[in-house]
Amino acid sequence: MPLGIVIRRTPGVTRWAKWSWKATGILPGAPPADWQLLRKEADITEYHIATLPLEMHGADAEAYLQGLSAKVPCVYVILRESDEPTRPLSALLVTASPYEAQDYADNGEDLVEKVAMPEGLVAWVRDFALAHHEEEIFKKRRRDKKRIDKIEDGIGDARIVQVSDVYRSPTSSRKGRLQ
Repeated sequence: MPLGIVIRRTPGVTRWAKWSWKATGILPGAPPADWQLLRKEADITEYHIATLPLEMHGADAEAYLQGLSAKVPCVYVILRESDEPTRPLSALLVTASPYEAQDYADNGEDLVEKVAMPEGLVAWVRDFALAHHEEEIFKKRRRDKKRIDKIEDGIGDARIVQVSDVYRSPTSSRKGRLQ
Protein backbone atom coordinates (compact mmCIF):
# COMPACT_ATOMS: atom_id res chain seq x y z
CA MET A 1 0.00 0.00 0.00
CA PRO A 2 1.50 3.39 -0.92
CA LEU A 3 1.78 5.81 2.01
CA GLY A 4 2.56 9.50 1.61
CA ILE A 5 4.94 10.89 4.25
CA VAL A 6 4.05 14.31 5.70
CA ILE A 7 6.68 16.22 7.66
CA ARG A 8 6.42 19.57 9.43
CA ARG A 9 9.12 22.23 9.57
CA THR A 10 9.01 24.55 12.57
CA PRO A 11 11.54 27.13 13.76
CA GLY A 12 14.28 25.69 15.96
CA VAL A 13 14.34 26.50 19.65
CA THR A 14 18.12 26.89 19.91
CA ARG A 15 20.61 28.94 17.99
CA TRP A 16 22.31 25.76 16.74
CA ALA A 17 19.21 24.38 15.03
CA LYS A 18 17.55 26.78 12.62
CA TRP A 19 14.68 24.37 11.86
CA SER A 20 13.03 21.44 13.61
CA TRP A 21 11.65 18.61 11.44
CA LYS A 22 9.04 16.06 12.51
CA ALA A 23 6.97 13.45 10.67
CA THR A 24 3.37 14.33 11.50
CA GLY A 25 1.17 12.26 9.23
CA ILE A 26 0.73 9.69 6.53
CA LEU A 27 -1.54 9.71 3.50
CA PRO A 28 -2.77 6.18 2.57
CA GLY A 29 -3.01 5.65 -1.18
CA ALA A 30 -1.16 8.90 -1.97
CA PRO A 31 0.26 9.55 -5.45
CA PRO A 32 4.04 9.96 -5.89
CA ALA A 33 5.42 13.24 -4.54
CA ASP A 34 8.73 15.01 -4.15
CA TRP A 35 8.66 17.67 -1.45
CA GLN A 36 5.22 18.98 -2.40
CA LEU A 37 4.13 21.93 -0.25
CA LEU A 38 0.88 21.11 1.55
CA ARG A 39 0.37 23.99 3.96
CA LYS A 40 2.15 27.12 5.17
CA GLU A 41 1.15 29.14 8.23
CA ALA A 42 3.59 31.79 9.45
CA ASP A 43 6.87 29.92 10.07
CA ILE A 44 5.30 26.45 10.09
CA THR A 45 5.36 24.51 6.82
CA GLU A 46 4.14 21.00 5.98
CA TYR A 47 5.46 18.98 3.06
CA HIS A 48 4.50 15.72 1.38
CA ILE A 49 8.11 14.61 0.95
CA ALA A 50 7.65 11.18 -0.62
CA THR A 51 5.32 8.24 -1.16
CA LEU A 52 6.69 4.89 -0.05
CA PRO A 53 5.14 1.43 -0.16
CA LEU A 54 4.16 -0.19 3.14
CA GLU A 55 5.52 -3.68 2.57
CA MET A 56 4.32 -6.39 4.91
CA HIS A 57 5.72 -9.90 5.29
CA GLY A 58 3.96 -12.91 6.76
CA ALA A 59 6.97 -13.78 8.92
CA ASP A 60 6.60 -10.43 10.73
CA ALA A 61 2.95 -10.97 11.72
CA GLU A 62 3.83 -11.17 15.41
CA ALA A 63 5.58 -7.79 15.22
CA TYR A 64 2.56 -6.21 13.52
CA LEU A 65 0.23 -7.54 16.21
CA GLN A 66 2.58 -6.20 18.89
CA GLY A 67 2.44 -2.76 17.26
CA LEU A 68 -1.35 -2.88 17.00
CA SER A 69 -1.67 -3.70 20.70
CA ALA A 70 -0.29 -0.27 21.64
CA LYS A 71 -2.64 2.38 23.01
CA VAL A 72 -2.30 4.26 19.71
CA PRO A 73 -1.31 1.97 16.78
CA CYS A 74 1.43 3.60 14.73
CA VAL A 75 3.56 3.25 11.67
CA TYR A 76 7.21 4.19 11.80
CA VAL A 77 8.80 6.52 9.28
CA ILE A 78 12.56 6.19 8.84
CA LEU A 79 14.23 9.39 7.67
CA ARG A 80 17.87 10.13 6.87
CA GLU A 81 19.64 13.46 6.54
CA SER A 82 20.62 14.45 3.02
CA ASP A 83 23.21 16.88 1.64
CA GLU A 84 20.70 18.98 -0.29
CA PRO A 85 19.79 22.22 1.51
CA THR A 86 16.34 22.37 -0.11
CA ARG A 87 15.58 18.75 0.87
CA PRO A 88 17.32 18.18 4.22
CA LEU A 89 15.68 14.78 4.84
CA SER A 90 15.04 11.78 2.65
CA ALA A 91 12.47 9.10 3.44
CA LEU A 92 13.95 5.61 3.47
CA LEU A 93 11.17 3.39 4.71
CA VAL A 94 7.76 3.20 6.30
CA THR A 95 6.95 0.13 8.40
CA ALA A 96 4.27 -1.16 10.74
CA SER A 97 6.77 -3.33 12.62
CA PRO A 98 8.09 -1.87 15.88
CA TYR A 99 10.91 -4.44 15.78
CA GLU A 100 12.16 -3.23 12.40
CA ALA A 101 11.88 0.40 13.54
CA GLN A 102 13.99 -0.44 16.61
CA ASP A 103 16.69 -1.87 14.35
CA TYR A 104 16.87 1.41 12.45
CA ALA A 105 16.84 3.43 15.67
CA ASP A 106 19.80 1.42 17.00
CA ASN A 107 22.13 2.32 14.13
CA GLY A 108 22.27 5.99 15.19
CA GLU A 109 22.27 7.37 11.64
CA ASP A 110 18.54 7.43 10.98
CA LEU A 111 15.68 9.39 12.46
CA VAL A 112 12.72 7.15 13.37
CA GLU A 113 9.40 8.94 13.74
CA LYS A 114 6.23 7.37 15.13
CA VAL A 115 3.05 8.41 13.31
CA ALA A 116 -0.49 7.36 14.31
CA MET A 117 -2.28 5.06 11.87
CA PRO A 118 -5.67 6.04 10.44
CA GLU A 119 -8.51 3.60 11.27
CA GLY A 120 -8.62 2.13 7.76
CA LEU A 121 -4.92 1.32 7.85
CA VAL A 122 -5.27 -0.24 11.32
CA ALA A 123 -7.93 -2.59 9.97
CA TRP A 124 -5.83 -3.46 6.90
CA VAL A 125 -2.72 -4.26 8.97
CA ARG A 126 -4.78 -6.24 11.51
CA ASP A 127 -6.41 -8.36 8.78
CA PHE A 128 -3.01 -9.11 7.24
CA ALA A 129 -1.39 -9.96 10.58
CA LEU A 130 -4.23 -12.25 11.68
CA ALA A 131 -4.23 -14.05 8.33
CA HIS A 132 -0.49 -14.80 8.56
CA HIS A 133 0.05 -15.23 12.30
CA GLU A 134 0.87 -18.73 13.53
CA GLU A 135 0.85 -19.27 17.27
CA GLU A 136 4.17 -20.73 18.37
CA ILE A 137 3.75 -23.86 20.48
CA PHE A 138 5.62 -23.70 23.77
CA LYS A 139 8.03 -26.55 24.30
CA LYS A 140 9.37 -26.99 27.77
CA ARG A 141 13.05 -27.74 27.80
CA ARG A 142 13.85 -30.96 29.63
CA ARG A 143 16.99 -31.73 31.55
CA ASP A 144 19.38 -34.38 30.35
CA LYS A 145 19.33 -37.69 32.19
CA LYS A 146 23.11 -37.51 32.57
CA ARG A 147 24.40 -37.13 36.14
CA ILE A 148 26.84 -34.28 36.48
CA ASP A 149 27.66 -34.75 40.15
CA LYS A 150 29.74 -37.93 39.63
CA ILE A 151 33.52 -37.92 39.96
CA GLU A 152 35.39 -38.20 36.68
CA ASP A 153 37.62 -41.26 36.38
CA GLY A 154 41.34 -40.71 36.75
CA ILE A 155 41.31 -37.09 37.86
CA GLY A 156 43.40 -36.74 40.98
CA ASP A 157 44.39 -40.41 41.05
CA ALA A 158 48.14 -40.69 41.66
CA ARG A 159 48.27 -44.16 40.12
CA ILE A 160 47.34 -42.89 36.65
CA VAL A 161 50.10 -41.10 34.75
CA GLN A 162 48.85 -37.83 33.24
CA VAL A 163 50.52 -34.86 31.56
CA SER A 164 48.72 -32.42 33.84
CA ASP A 165 46.19 -32.76 36.57
CA VAL A 166 44.86 -29.79 38.49
CA TYR A 167 43.74 -32.05 41.33
CA ARG A 168 47.13 -33.69 41.88
CA SER A 169 49.06 -32.35 44.85
CA PRO A 170 52.51 -30.94 44.20
CA THR A 171 54.01 -33.11 46.94
CA SER A 172 53.01 -36.35 45.25
CA SER A 173 54.92 -35.43 42.09
CA ARG A 174 58.01 -34.36 44.12
CA LYS A 175 58.19 -37.64 45.96
CA GLY A 176 58.83 -39.39 42.70
CA ARG A 177 55.67 -41.43 42.75
CA LEU A 178 54.67 -40.13 39.35
CA GLN A 179 56.78 -40.11 36.27
